[in-house]
Amino acid sequence: MTGYEEFKKEIMSLTGIDLNAYKERQMKRRISTLCSKYGFHNYEDFYQDLRRNKEHQAQFLNYLTINVSEFYRNPMQWQVLETKIIPELLQGHKDSLKIWSAACSTGDEPYTIVMMLKERFPHVKVTLKATDIDNEVLAAAKQGCYSDKSILNLPPAYVSKYFHRQENGKYLLSEEIKRCVEFQQHNLLSDAYDTNYDLIVCRNVLIYFTEEAKMEVFKRFHHSLRPNGYLFIGSTEQILQAKNIHFESKYSFFYKKLVE
Repeated sequence: MTGYEEFKKEIMSLTGIDLNAYKERQMKRRISTLCSKYGFHNYEDFYQDLRRNKEHQAQFLNYLTINVSEFYRNPMQWQVLETKIIPELLQGHKDSLKIWSAACSTGDEPYTIVMMLKERFPHVKVTLKATDIDNEVLAAAKQGCYSDKSILNLPPAYVSKYFHRQENGKYLLSEEIKRCVEFQQHNLLSDAYDTNYDLIVCRNVLIYFTEEAKMEVFKRFHHSLRPNGYLFIGSTEQILQAKNIHFESKYSFFYKKLVE
């Protein structure tokens, strides 16, 4: 192995992660930081360590998949979801929703959706799948234990009703909410997508992808939505030329699937 190009190929073979889909400057910087942390000075030695050391490999995957999440992040956008998007999706006496929280990290967003629906739309039957490429964060999501910083933006009524403060200062989410979410490992770049979703939430992840990889994921999201379904993306993201792939920007960060 002579350099980064060969390292990317080996990592693809070892982990199934295609580093070509990520913005190269950001990704090389993150990998170099971790490489130095472990005391390696070239890609070959670092790769051989990752191949032998499963703990380091797990830490490497966790480090690459940028896991920054919190409940009710960007509250105004959640209010649009609650007051505009969900009522529209439920028009015509519809009483069920199929939702996918993609790249869900530690579960903050899918759990936020469940709490909001229980409070505002208690009659609605919800099927909610939450996925991430990183098994470590999925394990944390299933446990449902969070810091006070994670829940800072949540409405106080949600915190008092659905969380139990622990002796260590953490907040444990109620089983009532946890059992409403099905967690599953999933690679957005290589795994199959389910279909007929009313709503897909994928926020603050695709900003790390190349434009080509990002557009491919948006197209696949489009295919996964039912007609007139919605994609909810992050506050630093947008779909350039959305109409070319049959999306309409209805509200900031919410894209509606156009009927072709």
